[in-house]
Amino acid sequence: MTRALPALLFVLGLAAVLLAQPPKAARTGPSVAEAPFGKSPDTKDKAGERITLYTLTNRNGVTAKCMTYGAIITELHVPDKSGRLGDVVLGFDSLDGYLKGHPYFGSNAGRSANRIAKGKFTLDGKEYTLATNNAPNHLHGGTEGFDKKVWRGESFLGATGPGVKFTYRSPDGEEGYPGNLSVTISYTLTDNNELVVDYRATTDKPTVCNLAHHSYFNLAGHNAGDILGHQVQILAKNYTPADDTLIPTGKIAPVDATPFDFTEPKVIGTVLKKAGGDPVGFDLNYVLDKGTTDRPELAARVTDPKSGRVLEVLSTEPGLQFYTGNFLDGTNVGKGGAVYKQYNGFCMEPQKFPDSVNKPEWKEKSNPVLRPGETYKQTTVYKFSVVK
Repeated sequence: MTRALPALLFVLGLAAVLLAQPPKAARTGPSVAEAPFGKSPDTKDKAGERITLYTLTNRNGVTAKCMTYGAIITELHVPDKSGRLGDVVLGFDSLDGYLKGHPYFGSNAGRSANRIAKGKFTLDGKEYTLATNNAPNHLHGGTEGFDKKVWRGESFLGATGPGVKFTYRSPDGEEGYPGNLSVTISYTLTDNNELVVDYRATTDKPTVCNLAHHSYFNLAGHNAGDILGHQVQILAKNYTPADDTLIPTGKIAPVDATPFDFTEPKVIGTVLKKAGGDPVGFDLNYVLDKGTTDRPELAARVTDPKSGRVLEVLSTEPGLQFYTGNFLDGTNVGKGGAVYKQYNGFCMEPQKFPDSVNKPEWKEKSNPVLRPGETYKQTTVYKFSVVK
């Protein structure tokens, strides 16, 4: 009995270690599940709406979760080099975390992603005034942009994988924008471990439409600390220099001989301080070499050597905002009690160039104006793999 005790303790200890490990991805059939995820706040105009959480699972066991509030991606579990699944996007365990306010975790920025200078633009001779929610500028659609709206969700099982289609009608004058804008956002989780984000929009008046996905990624895991060891490559020989409030000057400049040159892979931490800024870090728009395309083409690649995870970003858009979580300050306590501190996540946001509506010199490269009879189309793909 005494001799057997050490062996028993060893077996129990090994079992505990194995149980503590993240599960390996298992091959299953593609599926979509729906579950309640709380209720949006009541307003003086209407009662709050029930929020639905969708869970998409592909044939490889990769899982994405998204909800009708903001059409937000809340979780994204992808395998590492050992085949073990890990959640690689920052976010919260419950709806309450999103309602309290957050820096656009997993959201979709609209009607206009990024910044519009001083919250003003002129279209067809008429000036429009928007909220300056990022003083002195307008940011990501305003005080209550698309990230704070309740969308209508409809799940599907498509030829390439499970998905959800979200729809929302933004009324004329919402957040100061003209025209009734009908928007569709579709997420598809393919069997190639791609999260495909597809946007469509139409309007009944000339307006501005520039949408972008705003997940914060950490390829080591959402709770793994900083992303300074990640290696980044961006297929852009040029960028748009900006002023101290992150409004582009209107120039397009080469990245060569600047800290912003990621034409060859670089480790974020080796060049972060050279980027400058207040707070220090990367938060700028790259002019992608490919320009605007009908089909998504490669824009950037990020590798985490520790986990072996690789993220490739493909898009139809002409610009890519690269952001290293400079403003994260530990005030957001996320999933499982994770405290999200500075540089704990990065964003890759394909879009039109910031403040394009006020830069007529960019009309051919980056035109955010949508007119009646036209359809805004944008597709971005976040493709996951591992270092071979």
